[in-house]
Amino acid sequence: MNLPAVSEKLALEMAKNGVLHSHKKSKTHPKMKPFIGAIRNEIEILKPEIVLATVTRAADFIKSIIVKKGLILIVGTQPSAHAAVRKLSDTFNFPYVTTRWLGGTITNFSVMKQRLAHYQNLKTKKEKGELSKYTKKEQSIFGKELNKMKIKFDGLVRLDRVPDAVLVIDPKQHDTAVKEGIKAKIPVLAVLDTNDNPEKINFPIMANDHSKSSVDWLVEKILEIVHTEQVEEK
Repeated sequence: MNLPAVSEKLALEMAKNGVLHSHKKSKTHPKMKPFIGAIRNEIEILKPEIVLATVTRAADFIKSIIVKKGLILIVGTQPSAHAAVRKLSDTFNFPYVTTRWLGGTITNFSVMKQRLAHYQNLKTKKEKGELSKYTKKEQSIFGKELNKMKIKFDGLVRLDRVPDAVLVIDPKQHDTAVKEGIKAKIPVLAVLDTNDNPEKINFPIMANDHSKSSVDWLVEKILEIVHTEQVEEK
C-alpha cells in the first residue's frame, strides 16, 4: 500500500477527533499490528498515513459506485454512528440500517423485497386516508404494525435491488451483515480498528470505529474526497 504524506495539521485533526485512538494492546488482532504507530497509556495509536490511505481508497470506490448509479447499503446500529450513517446515505441516496440488522437483508432479498413492498403499501394507504374505512380497532392494529415496520424498514426503502456493496461501521458489531455481503459476493467496506481482522474486508477503513467524533470525521472526509474528485473531473 502506497502511503500518502500526512501534514501535521491533518494528523492533529485526526488526533483531536479520536480517529487514531484504538483499543488496549491486549485486544489487538495480529493482522492489525503493522498499522499501529504508537502505544500511549496502553492505548494503541493508528498511523495517520494508514487512516488517510484507507479512507481515500474507500472513498474512491464509493465514487465509482455513484458514477454507475449503484447502491451501497450503509450499516451502523450503534448510537455513535447514527448521524454519520444517515448523512452519508442521504447525500448519495443510499439505503441504510441504524436499528437491528434483519437476517437475509442481502442473501434473501426476494423476501426482503416483499416485506418492503408491504410496508410501503401500508404507508401509502395511511397517507391517502384509505385506512379510515376500517373500524377503529382495525385502524389501531394497522397503526401499531406500521410503527413497528417503520423502525425496521424506513432506512431500507431505497433498497430496490441487491446492493452493489455494503459499508459497515465496526465489522465485529455487524458480523452478520459482513457475512451476507461475502456470501452474496459483493464488496464489503468497513470502518474497523485494532481489534478487528482486516483480511475479510475488501475496503477496510482503519480508524476508531466506536467514537462518534471519529466516525463523523471519516464521513466528512469521504464526502470531501468524493466531491473534490467530482469537481476536478468536470
